[in-house]
Amino acid sequence: MTETPEKTAFANKRLVQRLVLLTVGMFGFGFLLIPFYDVLCAITGLNGKTGGQVTVVEPVKVDESRTVTVEFVASLNIGAPWEFTPKVARMQVHPGQFYQTHFWARNLADQPMTGQAIPSVTPGLAASHFQKIECFCFNRQLFQANEGKEMPVTFRIDPNLPADVRTVTLSYTFFRIDNAGS
Repeated sequence: MTETPEKTAFANKRLVQRLVLLTVGMFGFGFLLIPFYDVLCAITGLNGKTGGQVTVVEPVKVDESRTVTVEFVASLNIGAPWEFTPKVARMQVHPGQFYQTHFWARNLADQPMTGQAIPSVTPGLAASHFQKIECFCFNRQLFQANEGKEMPVTFRIDPNLPADVRTVTLSYTFFRIDNAGS
């Protein structure tokens, strides 16, 4: 059985249609995956997302019988021309009490740049219990050429943090945001 040119042309046309449909479907899936992931993280607290909102400050009883180690980690987006580091690597805190620490950042470029820090808390279970009252991560940070500055973080650990969580890590990744703040 030999195929006629008409059958071959029809088969090729059908294959191209299927490939185009597959490509559109893959693009749509990739496009919808980001909002779906954000909703999933917000509901479950996965990935340590703490949200970008200021916490409502309600009085809570400080648990002085318990200490939690809070570790601070700073990292840079690949190729970002910054210096970025925590002023302290770790603190011992009592749940319910307010604490403040600072991160140091410096623009290493010879031109003004804007950056944004994205926080993450691990273990993921602790993310909903880590309350940032004031944070440089809430806003974009404009740096002049070679400018450095200390940036504060005021926080507390909710006393309802499960007792088996003894160490919480607050990690920031600093990103360059082009054409921002101008």
